[in-house]
Amino acid sequence: MEALLLAHPFWGWMVLGAVLLALEVATGSGYLLWPAAAAGIVALLTGLNLGLPVELLIFAVLTIAGVLLARRYLPKPFRAQGHDVTDPHHRLAGQHGHAVDAFTDGAGRVFVDGKEWAAELDGGGDLAAGAKVEVTGRADGARLRVRAG
Repeated sequence: MEALLLAHPFWGWMVLGAVLLALEVATGSGYLLWPAAAAGIVALLTGLNLGLPVELLIFAVLTIAGVLLARRYLPKPFRAQGHDVTDPHHRLAGQHGHAVDAFTDGAGRVFVDGKEWAAELDGGGDLAAGAKVEVTGRADGARLRVRAG
């Protein structure tokens, strides 16, 4: 296998790109998409016989450029929000949904992003079932903080 990858660097870069892409699909982090794309581009450039050091440099530059451009130009729904990309509560901030049942004393359940969540109403109070809500953040544990609207 090593001999094949050394004799044909195209396949080495394609394998790296495929592995990175598979990890991206498995994690959904958004961070591995750009190195996977960079590996694919470098694989296409191996026909120019640039040599491994130049290919590694091109890979690094394309990865960094891809990440920076994505952070600058992709709209926020495509980028992770909050401090922890695996925390769905940060991702849900700003999303709209509706109250599943009536809120009593500021506590109830909401349907947001295709799932039902325990929720706490900003400022407390009551809210009718079916009322529109907007997620403002996380209360405590797995409960969302929401406001009417």
